[in-house]
Amino acid sequence: MELEFLQTNIPLLGMTWLHLLSSFLLLVVGIVAAKIVVRYFHKGLSRSSLPELVVEFLGRFLNVLLYVAVFLAFVSSLGVQVDSVVLGLSAVIGLILGFGMQDTLTNFSSGIWIAALRPLDKGEFVSVGGYSGTVNAVGIMATELLTIDNQLITIPNKLVWNNSIVNNTRMPTRRASVDVGISYKSDLDKAITVAMDLMKAHPKILEEPSPTVVVLGLGESSVDLQLRAWTMNADLWSVKWDLTGGIFNAFRENDIEIPYPQRVIHMAKE
Repeated sequence: MELEFLQTNIPLLGMTWLHLLSSFLLLVVGIVAAKIVVRYFHKGLSRSSLPELVVEFLGRFLNVLLYVAVFLAFVSSLGVQVDSVVLGLSAVIGLILGFGMQDTLTNFSSGIWIAALRPLDKGEFVSVGGYSGTVNAVGIMATELLTIDNQLITIPNKLVWNNSIVNNTRMPTRRASVDVGISYKSDLDKAITVAMDLMKAHPKILEEPSPTVVVLGLGESSVDLQLRAWTMNADLWSVKWDLTGGIFNAFRENDIEIPYPQRVIHMAKE
């Protein structure tokens, strides 16, 4: 009885229930197969020398292509001419593009350039378009940044490609700079010596390039100094924080004054 029901025609569709169920089964199997193919494709590329960013981009691109192929196979199994579907989709896409969807192609092409030239890579900390964060992924349309407080920012690829990209972690070493002011009454040479001793004693500060102390300027209330020390990129912030607290304590122990902002006002007599 059930088999006879499956062989009955569906009104208005011109096909049997068995044919319809077979088509949906094809759709489900196709989606599952596409996910498996993409997973193995991603694993295979991960073992190659290709950058992780390129692997991620190619995986997402293949995923979209396979889904389109599965959809066309599903439509074809329903008895619809695939050529007419493709032609119809092309007409719809052309109409959409005419109403301002050029950004889609721009984002796609920008994603290709980003994946090919790699001004940023997955896991790197970058600043772009006024946003800063670790690169989480570069898709075919958008780039994802993960901020230090765990917010996910999605930026269209065209905005990434058309903006200046500051890559904070690409280079192996960075320079940590700490500004500090001393009183005009303090001994400048002694202050420089204390700061140099502090930097030379730090285990994470590199000997080459050697650390330096420069006089930035003569401010209204202080002589402005800057401690400059080179370190490995991963140690940048710990070195910067250590120097900031260390120079405060070192100046206090050596009676070198860090002055408050001051202004001298002369009152004119009538």
